[in-house]
Amino acid sequence: MTWYPSVIRPGCGGGTVSVVVITGAAGLIGSMLRPRLARPGRTLRVLDVAPLTAGPGEEAIQASVTDMEAMTAACRGADAVIHLAGIPGEESWERICEQNIGGGYVAFEAARRAGTPRVVFASSNHAVGFTPPSAFPVPDYAFPQPDTYYGVSKAAVEALAAMYHNRYGMDAICLRILSCFPKPMNVRMLSTWLSPDDAGRLFEACLSAERPGFRVAFGVSANTRGGWVSLAEARALGYRPADDAEAYAAEIIAEHGEPDPDDPVLRWLGGEFTLPEDQIPRR
Repeated sequence: MTWYPSVIRPGCGGGTVSVVVITGAAGLIGSMLRPRLARPGRTLRVLDVAPLTAGPGEEAIQASVTDMEAMTAACRGADAVIHLAGIPGEESWERICEQNIGGGYVAFEAARRAGTPRVVFASSNHAVGFTPPSAFPVPDYAFPQPDTYYGVSKAAVEALAAMYHNRYGMDAICLRILSCFPKPMNVRMLSTWLSPDDAGRLFEACLSAERPGFRVAFGVSANTRGGWVSLAEARALGYRPADDAEAYAAEIIAEHGEPDPDDPVLRWLGGEFTLPEDQIPRR
C-alpha cells in the first residue's frame, strides 16, 4: 500500500484530531453528534444547506455537499470528514443520484484534493436491507442487498470509499447505521436502536483509530434484543456500546404490543424500507 504524502499528513491517525468537518450537521444525527464530539482544542466545521448557528468550538458553513469548491475549502486543514449529508430516506432515482451518490463523490474527492486523510461515511443497514433473519447476525462486510434507491446510494458510496482507500491511501470507514434516534420508537427499534451517546462513542472511535484503512462496520447499541448484525468490526475500531433499548421495552410494548413474527416489517433487516413501494417511508 502506498500512503500518498499529498493525502496523509504527519501526525494523523490515532493522535489528536483537531479539525473535523461534519456534513449534514443540521440533520438529526448531526445535531446529536455535535455536542458529543466536542473536545477541548478541537474545531468542528459544521456544514449544511440549512442555516446553522455555530456553538462553542464550531465553525458554521452554509453550503451544499454537492458544491465541490465549497467542500474542498471546508476540508482544507481538516484531519477528518464525517459525511452525514444526503436525503435520509427513499426518493426519486434522480434526486438520490444527485444528492446521495453525487454528494458522496464530492465528499471523498474534496477530502482528497484538500489533503484530508480520513472520511467516516454514514452508510446504512439499508445497503443490506434485504437480508433475512436466517442470515443474522449480518457480517460486517456482507455483500450489498439494498432495499431501496436510498440503500443503493449507500452501497455505491461504500464502493467509492473502497476506491479512495485503495487508489489514494485514504482512511475510509463506512458505518452501516441501524436506527439512530433519541430513543427507540417501535418494536423493531428494540433490536436496532443506536443511542445518541453510543453514536458519539462510535464516531469518536472512528476518528481516533490508528490507520484503519478501509472498514465497513455496523452502528447499533448493546441491545438485549439485538444480535441482528455483527459488532466485531466496530469493536475492533475501539467502539464500546453502553446503552440498551431494553430500558424502553415496557413503554414500547405497552404502546405497540409484543413483536409479531409475521409482521412484514420484521421479515428483513431493512424493516419498513422492504415494504411495497407505496408504503416505504419517504423523507
